Amino acid sequence: MNFIKKGTFLGTGAMIQGVSMATFLFPHLIPSGGAASISVLTNFILHTPFATTLWVLNAALLMAAWKWLGKENALWTMFCVTVTSVFVDIVSVHVTEPVSYVFIDLMIGAILFGIGIGILFRLGASSGGMDILALIISRLRGTTPGRTLFYINGSVLLLTGLIVDWKIILYAVICQFIATKIVDIMYNLQTPSRFMTIKNS
Repeated sequence: MNFIKKGTFLGTGAMIQGVSMATFLFPHLIPSGGAASISVLTNFILHTPFATTLWVLNAALLMAAWKWLGKENALWTMFCVTVTSVFVDIVSVHVTEPVSYVFIDLMIGAILFGIGIGILFRLGASSGGMDILALIISRLRGTTPGRTLFYINGSVLLLTGLIVDWKIILYAVICQFIATKIVDIMYNLQTPSRFMTIKNS
């Protein structure tokens, strides 16, 4: 039962993340994080396909998760990455234009994105990409993962903005700032005993 509950919570968090990306961020071409920015950067400089860069990066980080965070974390992360990707694909077919003005969509998307990642972090998983690196560093240094994620993604996004397009990256940095604040708020919430049972299962 705990396994099913944990899968349900993680699936919900991954779904929220995917929906927020496809509905509010991607229509404005706002990258959702550092991994997406690295793929944009390598494509711009080396003409490397986006999918290739993302696959190699996620594969390397999943290996790191397996070593530093454990097999269970790596497997749950693979599950979350799959769920997020499925919902991005499903929603993207129906949402081809921005829902509203960029700042309104940015605010809504960032908040939902942060809630989704926050759920995953609370249960010891991640959504892949730089989230894995942030979770590893936060475990090793005893810091909150949201702040660590902001520093990592912010640095990559700023570099990408200087080389590619600073306007889009500016939106992405704002998105990361809001989302990672939400992540830290959720991560530091008091944990009910029943939730702890799910987390530790």
